[in-house]
Amino acid sequence: MVLRQIQSDRTLLRSELRSQSDTTCRCALVISNKVSKRAVRRNRLRRLLHNHLRQRLEQRTDLAGWWLLFSLRPNAAEAEPAQLLEECDSLLKIAGLER
Repeated sequence: MVLRQIQSDRTLLRSELRSQSDTTCRCALVISNKVSKRAVRRNRLRRLLHNHLRQRLEQRTDLAGWWLLFSLRPNAAEAEPAQLLEECDSLLKIAGLER
């Protein structure tokens, strides 16, 4: 799994329609067909990681304006869910985003 983080720039991406855009960070998960050919498996991985990230980051107001991009590697489908969540936490810790 790979984590990329950037500070968002209001001039490039406008988000007037989102009322909470100034108080929360945004996360995106990229899970390609190389991870799994089956959409069901990719969606399960996406839901697993999305719920985990929501629990970890929803109260973090200091990350307002940040965009986090998680990209799963092709061998991620064979990993156990606990292993993926552990790797996600370690990436957040390495990036200095976990307290």
